[in-house]
Amino acid sequence: MKGGGHWRGSGPMRCAGRMSEPLDIPRVPWSGRNDGDSAEHRRWWQAVRPYSPEALSAAVAAHDGERSRPAVLLGFRSEEGVRRNKGRLGAAEGPGAIRAALGPLAFHLDREVFDAGDVAVATGRDEVPGDLEGGQERFGSALAAALDAGALTVGLGGGHETAYASYLGLTESERTGGARVGVLNLDAHFDLRSEDRATSGTPFLQMARAEAAEGRELQYAVLGISTPNNTRALFERADELRVRYLLDEYTTWETAESFVEDFLADLDALYLTIDLDVLPAPVAPGVSAPAAVGVPLEVIIAVVRRIAASGKLLHADIAELNPAFDVDGRTARVAARLVDTLLG
Repeated sequence: MKGGGHWRGSGPMRCAGRMSEPLDIPRVPWSGRNDGDSAEHRRWWQAVRPYSPEALSAAVAAHDGERSRPAVLLGFRSEEGVRRNKGRLGAAEGPGAIRAALGPLAFHLDREVFDAGDVAVATGRDEVPGDLEGGQERFGSALAAALDAGALTVGLGGGHETAYASYLGLTESERTGGARVGVLNLDAHFDLRSEDRATSGTPFLQMARAEAAEGRELQYAVLGISTPNNTRALFERADELRVRYLLDEYTTWETAESFVEDFLADLDALYLTIDLDVLPAPVAPGVSAPAAVGVPLEVIIAVVRRIAASGKLLHADIAELNPAFDVDGRTARVAARLVDTLLG
């Protein structure tokens, strides 16, 4: 890894399929159109199973390769980081909106999918902030347990503070031990802000500092950066941290493919995080900070498909869906399509 180091899982070993503690909000039943109960008629709402340690262990034992590895969905119902970052509130409802949009989609996946429920962070106020840090730790523990059980995991955010929660889980997992792990962010923003406390704008600086404390360099790349939406100080910080980035106005499939291939070449495993504000505002209006330009959806889908096919994807999350500002569920449908592509 260029200038980097190998991650090592620091958490305790877990028995396969066991989460260290239950999530705050258990899985609720999914719903959708019913064309029949046979396999050829299945939709997501009929295919997704409730998470249990026993069911996941059985599915992991039965799978026959990376393409059929069982997947676990974990929600992070948080907008406290967005509030601290002075963004538009509503992202806490994102996980439910993604599930509602996924439910009616036809299920073509050759893998078992489990829904484990949500970690919830109460939204506070300036005088009494919500316990974002505690929620990130709980999500990280649940994520690490699912990873250690052998699952491919997908986080449903929530503000982009979801990313640091995911990082905590990845570093706690035994599956990252000795691996060269990279973080690829599809985003209009670097999210490298330096603040007194964690927000939706600080997760990747938090990661960089945590890696530096372990004597490692964070391998971080961002596709879709908007120049007017990142200050000169943020570009300078990105340069100091040797962040690789591709600007939105120069992102085509050809440039994106080259960018992603170059990043993947140095890695054993990848954490992919998608901030929906990387997309043009007409495609994704339901976010905290809609993009004036953005990266075309077909390019983002192609990038996600390439990463899914690489065999290196360890964990992915989708952040910043804000149903309060969505138009006809447009952004939720895009998020659902991306989850379907990731696992397809």
